[in-house]
Amino acid sequence: MYSKLVGLFANDIAMDLGTSNIVICTKKDGLLLSEPAVVAFKKNNIDRKGVVAVGKEAQLMVGKTPKNITTIRPMRDGVIADFKATEIMIRFLIEKVYEKSRFAKPRIIVCLPQEVTQVERNAVKDAVLKAGAREVFLVAEPMAAAIGAGIDVLRPTGHMVVDIGAGTSEVGVTSLGGLVLCQASRVAGNRIDKAILDFLRQEYNLHIGVRAAESIKMEIGSAVKLDEPLVAPVKGRDNFGFLTKLEMDSEKIRKAIKEPLNQIAFTVRNVIEVIPADLAGDIVDNGIVLTGGGGLIRGLDKFLSDVLELPVFVADEPLLAVSRGLTKLLQDEKLLQQVYGRDKSHILPKHIKL
Repeated sequence: MYSKLVGLFANDIAMDLGTSNIVICTKKDGLLLSEPAVVAFKKNNIDRKGVVAVGKEAQLMVGKTPKNITTIRPMRDGVIADFKATEIMIRFLIEKVYEKSRFAKPRIIVCLPQEVTQVERNAVKDAVLKAGAREVFLVAEPMAAAIGAGIDVLRPTGHMVVDIGAGTSEVGVTSLGGLVLCQASRVAGNRIDKAILDFLRQEYNLHIGVRAAESIKMEIGSAVKLDEPLVAPVKGRDNFGFLTKLEMDSEKIRKAIKEPLNQIAFTVRNVIEVIPADLAGDIVDNGIVLTGGGGLIRGLDKFLSDVLELPVFVADEPLLAVSRGLTKLLQDEKLLQQVYGRDKSHILPKHIKL
């Protein structure tokens, strides 16, 4: 009775704990905050008192800090790389959107990559509880992405979702409110950016930053050959230390990112090969849905469709699929209880970590 009474006054929260960004939604307001997963600390003072900045402010400091300040990305390749910094970051961001109350504490849903270990799950749960939650639900990213893409995950029908984030690409098959299969690959947005960095350095002796590589990917990147190539200027430093600028076209970038895209397709094929026969027909009928920032790469749906010989569709606003799914879970108590109770997916024995 007390818990129900508290719930009437609390605005429940959902958080997508991503490699590059943390997104926070609330039951009443929907998408409320999206911040880079970066924390700036005073040197050798990795605790709450040593925090200089969190999120966007910390992101602006990356690569520009004096010797007495260090910036940390607590999440790496979809998993927690620094437990202490992750806990501090989570607490700061939750407190930013939710004023602590001794009476009305929120329930908090946390969206995590499926391959996060039990130790890491417990660490996240403890951090969220310390931030003021009265109850914590942990939900897998592919499930939240499927819900956000408009899939009715409670039906006895198989649907495949490929969620391509910054640190991981996760392939999940949903049915009856749970993940029947799930496999993750460390080849995702960051690896595609690195392929662009390596290509420019090896072919043109041009050194650029990670943010510049991501910008090139989104501006002219393509998974298939375009009828009219796109062109964009690329600025950086050459091997002799001179600042230089050159024109780059989408066809060259397509060739540069072909290998990581092939590896993502390979992960999807691995899941397809072990799908139960009764669900395989559903996937043929329903196709594959792309979510996450990787879904924004031009022609990726066509590329995967050609390789896998299956229909592939990009979700509406794929970058927001997970946050939309989390918002639906916040607003639909029945859906939350069914998904949370059944989200015990079978993880394939071989995780691809290329």
